[in-house]
Amino acid sequence: MPLPQLSVTDLSEDVINNFRKLSARSGRLDPTVLEEAVPQLLEKLRLVEGDYLKRAAALLFTDDPEDFITGAFVKIGYFRSESDLAYHDEVRGDLLTQVRQTIDLLRTKYLKAAITYEGIQRIEVFPIPEHALREAVLNALIHKDYTSNSPVQIRVYADKLKIWNSAELPESWTVEDLLGQHSSRPFNRSVASVFFRAGEIEAWGRGIQRIFESCALAQTPEPLISYAANDLWMEFPFSKGYLSLLDEYNAGKKLDDGSPKGSPKGSPKTEERIVGLMLNHPQISTEAIADILKISKRAVLKQTKKLQELGVISHVGPTRGGHWEVLKK
Repeated sequence: MPLPQLSVTDLSEDVINNFRKLSARSGRLDPTVLEEAVPQLLEKLRLVEGDYLKRAAALLFTDDPEDFITGAFVKIGYFRSESDLAYHDEVRGDLLTQVRQTIDLLRTKYLKAAITYEGIQRIEVFPIPEHALREAVLNALIHKDYTSNSPVQIRVYADKLKIWNSAELPESWTVEDLLGQHSSRPFNRSVASVFFRAGEIEAWGRGIQRIFESCALAQTPEPLISYAANDLWMEFPFSKGYLSLLDEYNAGKKLDDGSPKGSPKGSPKTEERIVGLMLNHPQISTEAIADILKISKRAVLKQTKKLQELGVISHVGPTRGGHWEVLKK
């Protein structure tokens, strides 16, 4: 759809240059096209309708599309319950930037990683595979009905994440069609084309399949999709295994006696927590114990030496690569 009030001067040179870099890396656009001036580049991307730029150009190449299209941003909120919002953020900028910043914000602030250790290696376990999360965010932003004037909304809970966008499925399509093999029929063709040229998506209608494949590979629960009255919801339930790991890690970080950080590190409670960690993770390192309990490595070494002298624990094998045995509980 043409947007008469939008001109080339409204577009961001930095955003366009970022697209040029992404597209050059993907190899999906002739290099000579990428070197052309902005007006010619926009024509080759089919973002021009007669004498006017299309609405898609505002979404893709302005610093804040909401200056031209109401609701062209992302809202993220953490909910204690359906009606209890704890905190929230808004993500703005061109659509390519919105995708990147939304994923970064979800993984750094909203989705808590459960921490496990294999020897000295720290392993972060997230409730949703990164590829599945990325595909879901891409789908919501690329296929959204931007005439709805409502932002993409992402609701995060302790046990699930839900993504909503206003959508219009192809005529006669149902959720079952989305879940099965289907042709690529993007609602916003110009937007989808630019994302394809930038190497951000494939052009074969496999976004939903890729989400389910990623979850199956990571052994996380299958996502749930619902569609009614132009509302498309995708829900990612968190696995019981992840929630148990998270509870275990959080319990290990808490000070059992509720004392401030300045309290003595050698209290019996600290010893019990060290023994508990060794019971659950025999190969855990002193560095990992110190990280979980928020005490110094020196304090851990002091306590483990004391516990060994008392015959409570024993270390079998080399310092790196061995394991702990708990002799007395």
